[in-house]
Amino acid sequence: MFNSLLLLLLCFVSHCGNSAVLVTGEKGGNVTLPCEFEARQISVIVLSRGSKKILVCGSEGCDSENSRVFKEGACDIVIKDLRLSDAGKYILNVYHNNDQLERQTKYLHIQDEISVKTGDQLKLPVLLASADKVETNSSGEWKEVWRRGHRVQSDRMTDTDGNLTINEFMDSDAGTYRVLDSEEEVLITVTVTVGERKASPHSAQKHWSWLEKFLFGYVISIFCAYIVIVVIQFVLMAAGII
Repeated sequence: MFNSLLLLLLCFVSHCGNSAVLVTGEKGGNVTLPCEFEARQISVIVLSRGSKKILVCGSEGCDSENSRVFKEGACDIVIKDLRLSDAGKYILNVYHNNDQLERQTKYLHIQDEISVKTGDQLKLPVLLASADKVETNSSGEWKEVWRRGHRVQSDRMTDTDGNLTINEFMDSDAGTYRVLDSEEEVLITVTVTVGERKASPHSAQKHWSWLEKFLFGYVISIFCAYIVIVVIQFVLMAAGII
């Protein structure tokens, strides 16, 4: 009890804060979670996500649970090769030598772009553990298409293994899809466009068959005309006309 009151008192005295910062990155790229604290007498840095400590840095170096996460400078955190699963809420705790604790909340928002051909299957791996709902503006305004604990809003949609899948993709499905957590923070934004569909092997075969038939008929016509001319010449020669 005494220790808890002492820690609370230290927070007030040392201006212990927990402001939130939104950081946006692109899938496959790198992003920096800025420390935004004074780089003075820092003893320990801890980056957590939920109850899991992802990165702990002290005087003897850093211990990271993820090889893509590392410290840069005094207390900035860099995440490389971003994945959609990296989106979410992070807590950065910075401990100073005078026992002062500074805390900041980071919301990592990740963007992605996908091109899908009409009729194909679109699989969006966006149903994170922290995801509460998915919305799309494909109809011109934001519309909910998935919510945790409820069924999907379309017969062509399924939600399994963390994926929101759209079967038999239609042009009207194109647009922006965003994933929000229970606090209405945007975790992921995916822009889906309609890609060009290449001619199928079957249709290509039909095209070539028609061309082959045309060329074959043309060659046969020329050959028949040549035979007729030769026969006529032979008849005229036999008759002594030429």
